[in-house]
Amino acid sequence: MTLVDRLAAARGDYPASLILRNAQLVNVWSGEIYTTDIVVQGTHIVALGTGYTAEREIDLHGRYVCPGFIDAHVHIESSLVTPPEFARAVVPHGVTTVMTDPHEIANVLGLDGIRFMLERAKDGPLNVFVMASSCVPATHMETSGASLEADDLAKLLDNPWVAGLAEVMNYPGVIYGDEGVLDKLHAFQNRVMDGHCPALSGNLLNAYASSGIGSEHECTTVEEALEKLRLGLTIFIREGTTTRNLKPLLPLVTPENHTRLCFCTDDRQPNSLMDEGSIDFMVRTAIAEGVDPVMAIRMGTLNTAQYFRLYDRGVVAPGKWADMVVFSDLNDLRPEMVFRSGELVAQDGRMVAEKPALRAFPLKPSMNPRLDNLDLSIPAVGQTLRVIGGVGDQVVTGNLRFPATILNGQAVVDTERDLLKMVVIERHHASGKIGKAFINGFGLKSGAIGGTVAHDHHNAVVIGVDDASIRRALEAMVEIGGGLVAVDGDSVLGTLPLPVAGLMTEIPLEQARHEYDAMVTHAQALGSAMPDPFMAMSFMALEVIPSLKLTDVGLVDVEQFKVVDLFVDS
Repeated sequence: MTLVDRLAAARGDYPASLILRNAQLVNVWSGEIYTTDIVVQGTHIVALGTGYTAEREIDLHGRYVCPGFIDAHVHIESSLVTPPEFARAVVPHGVTTVMTDPHEIANVLGLDGIRFMLERAKDGPLNVFVMASSCVPATHMETSGASLEADDLAKLLDNPWVAGLAEVMNYPGVIYGDEGVLDKLHAFQNRVMDGHCPALSGNLLNAYASSGIGSEHECTTVEEALEKLRLGLTIFIREGTTTRNLKPLLPLVTPENHTRLCFCTDDRQPNSLMDEGSIDFMVRTAIAEGVDPVMAIRMGTLNTAQYFRLYDRGVVAPGKWADMVVFSDLNDLRPEMVFRSGELVAQDGRMVAEKPALRAFPLKPSMNPRLDNLDLSIPAVGQTLRVIGGVGDQVVTGNLRFPATILNGQAVVDTERDLLKMVVIERHHASGKIGKAFINGFGLKSGAIGGTVAHDHHNAVVIGVDDASIRRALEAMVEIGGGLVAVDGDSVLGTLPLPVAGLMTEIPLEQARHEYDAMVTHAQALGSAMPDPFMAMSFMALEVIPSLKLTDVGLVDVEQFKVVDLFVDS
């Protein structure tokens, strides 16, 4: 439909495409809830009010209507499925737009990975806007499969679905004026630029905020969020599968500041998406915790649209895209009908829109680890170990000290103290690089778990009790072409192949969830008490989140931003 057609329908010159009659409109622009008809012509809303006719009319009998939800920051790869199946997960929950950073696949496959995600999002029922991945690799303390500089990222600027620069995780590079980082900021200076600066404060935070970066999603306390908000950063309150920051941050929300707050999911696994939902879950939770419903809905719609300069989305009003959610209970918001661009795409928790056909998009193999002459031993060159302190519901880790358990001159696992071995092997270039350390918190009593999902470099990571199990886990990952594995000695207990860059599968979402749940069960049978040890493990190699992490380069003290020795007293 052309603008001329929409204007004619708005004037009432002829019947519109669709009218939603007797709607209780949650008007996030005016802050009101009132009864009206919503008139749609083609893809856009053209009128609010009575006296119109349409080719199709739906009487809502007083049900509520709000804008489609917008996820301010999400890595689709963490759902373990590609955009078409991810859409099947979130659209029935009322999410019509996502701002995605495909830096997971970009760290494996570079620009080809980003273009693959854009291609898979085409013609689907979900608006997928890409933020160009700013940190590939995330830092110099890892080996990724690709490197994207400012000139590479600039090639994406002409794509209308590329909205800006994704989370700039190399915050020391920003603060101290690294030339490559500043080149990227300059290339995207007229676009939205997202931030990532966990626990940053004081003068260094001032420097980061001075760069033109506009948001932050790593806040874990009200105090941290308030300091960053006061400096002009828009705060994305996050609720991922592991990163449960929503309830701790809700006391931040006030009528005065809530327009500078948005909701995001960051990293959500299939089980969380299917059982809890997405942004709708955050809105429901916020309302249940006492946030005004209009404010909560605004944080999941209009605020995000305004921040990303998507001025034609995020509100149900004339001239805006007809992305809408219909629901019955304001205090327990459960999407019953979801419209995207004027089309009913989901109803009663199920997709009604057809899944687009998958077009061929060949990707190069991504599993190239060097396993010959693999040495997993750790010679004891001291008595006291630096140990990664794993936490099941957070991506931050402790920087612990443990007396080493030494046997025949080697530092070894001690399950009595939950002291397990962790290895990270470079898998992109067959370099043979390997990082070796110890980790606490995973609770394995036998065997090993491993995966090629290891933010952000996505090398092969294994946590295990014995070297034989660790070696077998690495071999099993190669055999399936990347993915998740659980082994016990020579026995492979289970696998979840992720053939797309070692990160995703194109099997149906429900099957991926079933197979993932089985993997968690295997890990728990090996002794782990974590609710989701694979999700937790995937962040243990992320050297931009405090405090101690392991990459293929070695053990990283994130707060010092440098590689450190495994032994404190070596």
